[in-house]
Amino acid sequence: MTEPRTGVKLDLSIPELEKMAKQLRRDVITMIATAGSGHPGGSLSAADIVTALYFKVMRHDPKNPQWPDRDRFVLSKGHAAPILYAALAECGYFPVEELSTLRKLDSRLQGHTDRTLTPGVEMSAGSLGQGLSYGIGISLAGRLDKRDYRVYVLLGDGECDEGQVWEAAMFAPHHKVDNLTAIVDHNDLQLSGRVCDIMGLEPLPDKWRAFNWHVLEINGHDIKEILQALKKAGEVKGKPTVIIAHTIKGKGVSFMEGNVDFHGKAPTPQEAEIALKELA
Repeated sequence: MTEPRTGVKLDLSIPELEKMAKQLRRDVITMIATAGSGHPGGSLSAADIVTALYFKVMRHDPKNPQWPDRDRFVLSKGHAAPILYAALAECGYFPVEELSTLRKLDSRLQGHTDRTLTPGVEMSAGSLGQGLSYGIGISLAGRLDKRDYRVYVLLGDGECDEGQVWEAAMFAPHHKVDNLTAIVDHNDLQLSGRVCDIMGLEPLPDKWRAFNWHVLEINGHDIKEILQALKKAGEVKGKPTVIIAHTIKGKGVSFMEGNVDFHGKAPTPQEAEIALKELA
């Protein structure tokens, strides 16, 4: 893979992005199985979105993680840390071999992201519901500093049960934070069941529209649709954009797809072997 120069995006083709998304999914399975714990379901559902951002859309420099003009990615659903770690490793922020240290003592790759430990991580996560507020702060800082970077915040749909998400959703349009794009990984499963049974979100697009966001709905596993939506989001002025990405929890592994058991359960060695064969 060609390493980016400062200020230059990685620019993979759609077939290359699809191949990379599959590689990131393999990394997720391998590291969680090695750790014996972690959250595969929501990592796999977000793989195509994260791939599109890191390998096509965002400006960032693995050799200079704190480059002031970099685009920022905020993982609000911090339990999906494995998919972010996989992307950062494959981009070159740290060696791919380090993925095997996930959740180990003294590892830089903890179960939830820690910006003080891991190169390329923008927000320390744990409690859900905070990433959108954090992303708004980064967006406003960019405006004050007269920098043209963009901020992307990935939310879980179950996470949208949190009241702080909607406080932030009111704030951003009021302040015309148009360098911000929120993405909802709408896989309809959370820790203990279906989102629609636990706290129904629908009509989710209308809720965001009522808060004066520009709303786009896509298939969150179609790279072309993801790229088109991110391009449109960058063209919207005067208000933030939210992309509601319809996804499948555990996407790519047959026995994990739509299976709430794998929200936070590692595959056994035998299951990991099957999963890696399916992702070959």
